[in-house]
Amino acid sequence: MRLQSAQRANTPSQSGRKTRHTRFPHRRTRGFAAPEDCSVAVCILPGTELAFERPVKYHATLMFPADTGHTVAIFRQINKGVLHTNHDALEFPDGKIVLLTRLYEGQNATVLTLPSLPKTAAEAETQERIAYVG
Repeated sequence: MRLQSAQRANTPSQSGRKTRHTRFPHRRTRGFAAPEDCSVAVCILPGTELAFERPVKYHATLMFPADTGHTVAIFRQINKGVLHTNHDALEFPDGKIVLLTRLYEGQNATVLTLPSLPKTAAEAETQERIAYVG
């Protein structure tokens, strides 16, 4: 998640980094933040593996609560060619993909592994983050 403003800070993710899913102040978006300061976004690269403290919960159809049953997920960006939509998502071991905007706030995760360096242009493209426009 990139927040472009002198008043908003961000930090890159690193292995072992603790994060918390949050709604960012003065924004309509959600993402991962530093647990000690929820105004500091943690920039997570596509392909990063995250481990959650408990199975991930999210808002399903008509906002009914749902539980993925999984405590690990891979950060992805989906629908990269579509403007004015959310791109940040989690992919779970069963293949289910859930947008970050649908997750319940306050879920804690730890960065397990970062994506390996790309070997081809196609791999580099999958790891490229979409620029934040806002």
